[in-house]
Amino acid sequence: MTPPTDLPDRLPRAVLRHVRARCAALCAVSAAATAAGLLLPAALGRALDLLLNRAPAGRWVACCAGLVLLLAVLDGCAGVLTGTVDARSTAWLRRRVTGHVLAVGPRAGARFGSGDLVARLVGSAAQAGTAPGATAALVAALAGPVGGVVALGLIDPWLAAVFLAGAPVLALLLRAFARDTSACAADYQRVQGRIAAALTEAVGGSRTIRAAGAEDRETARILRPLPELSRAGHRMWRVQGRASAQAVTVAPLLNLGVVAVAGLLLARHRLTVGEVLAASRYAALATGVGMLLGHLAALSRARAATGRLAEVLSEPAPGYGSGELPPGEGRLELRGVTARRGGRTVLDGVDLLVPAGAMLAVVGRSGTGKSLLAELAGRLTDPDAGEVRLDGVPLRDLRHDELRRAVSYAFERPALLGTTIEDTLSFGLAAPSAERVRSAARAARADDFVRRLPAGYATRCADAPRSGGEAQRLGLARAFAHGGRLLILDDALSSLDTVTEHQITEALLSSRAGPTRLLIAHRTATAARADAVAWLDGGRVRAVGPHAELWRDPEYRAVFGEEDGT
Repeated sequence: MTPPTDLPDRLPRAVLRHVRARCAALCAVSAAATAAGLLLPAALGRALDLLLNRAPAGRWVACCAGLVLLLAVLDGCAGVLTGTVDARSTAWLRRRVTGHVLAVGPRAGARFGSGDLVARLVGSAAQAGTAPGATAALVAALAGPVGGVVALGLIDPWLAAVFLAGAPVLALLLRAFARDTSACAADYQRVQGRIAAALTEAVGGSRTIRAAGAEDRETARILRPLPELSRAGHRMWRVQGRASAQAVTVAPLLNLGVVAVAGLLLARHRLTVGEVLAASRYAALATGVGMLLGHLAALSRARAATGRLAEVLSEPAPGYGSGELPPGEGRLELRGVTARRGGRTVLDGVDLLVPAGAMLAVVGRSGTGKSLLAELAGRLTDPDAGEVRLDGVPLRDLRHDELRRAVSYAFERPALLGTTIEDTLSFGLAAPSAERVRSAARAARADDFVRRLPAGYATRCADAPRSGGEAQRLGLARAFAHGGRLLILDDALSSLDTVTEHQITEALLSSRAGPTRLLIAHRTATAARADAVAWLDGGRVRAVGPHAELWRDPEYRAVFGEEDGT
């Protein structure tokens, strides 16, 4: 599926549709405030003329006071509406991008990195969420100058003509400012993402950093892009400062020109004193470039942030079919599967058959694509060529829920999601019963240490200290509890002690009526107990057979280093 190339333009429209009611209210309030601001100079001018002529001016003075009060109320309403529109837009963007990242799966993290993704979801989404409010504010800010020019023309056409003579210069300044600000904001946000990515990596490896005594060196590495960030920030300020200086030079000249012409018309008795006052106020409104620059800068930053979110959304998520699995016991088949990562072919034309109910161990040297094969087998990611079938049905053709109920995973470093231990073991599409959860925990040799926790299975995950092996056992228990036709263990036994690994492997072997099992293995003991072993070498399946037969090959033995065969 090829993502649309106009996504950076479509995404802001999608956000606007989501908050259209509140955005319409914000536009209405902003328009009312602009209208009140345009009426105020005329009312002030009329009141001044009446006062100078010693005529009753109470109604007009009251009208001016009412307009001032109305402007204050409308500004307050606009502030509240802007806050709610920004919050709802940001929340919608975060839900949309988070859902897409999770739908894409491991490919999203491989392309962008977890730190940069977090920076986009937090910082860029918050910045992009201001786009609807900034757009409404910019429209209102543009309405002021346009209304000011129209009002000048109503007072006297010469006043509007004087202003319009210099207006193209202002328009060019604003256009250049918007273009340059957008480019600078994109650079700034990009560098922020790099810092966030480095920080996330360092937090994940904090024990290694501390053990190596490399805290200062890692701090320097994380903060290395700071000078580049500073340069990008200074470029933004220079662009804004230059635009402000140019606008400050042009706008007062236009204002003075309008006031000078108004003075001449006053001297010729074509304008009253009150109309001159109104003209000076309308000229100030028409040259209100400062507000326009601020709103343009905000909109440019929001657009740059939207572009960063659109990059994430452009990564295609896998599509699902509408098919269901026929009756079967989990026959897994890979046909001509090729997968590339980072421009390198990791798996090349892999053909592999795992009979229903069998336990197949996949072994190979580091970097041969074992974990990638495990991802492909349960469709955590898709191959670049070839297909994967479960009980004769291509995984691409299955409904999402049908596939996820059929395949269970356990990983080397499981993410234990949920409030309590029981929530963690029940995490998934359909929550298994409490009895099934406990039975799975016993099979994974996790029940004993869970019962020793302060509240047993009701213990909060945050309050349950656990070793790497205990975390793996919880991950295994979660996979066992959810069952399915296919159980994939991606190096999920690596942190277990020898006795526990033997017990769990025996439990896996004893369930002959259970699911098909695909194990990524690094130990000879695990490979020896499997029904068969698939030996990956150079991205291809070099051989499939019992461990005892493959062990005769010295190159196969070299996969396990110095271990002795069994």
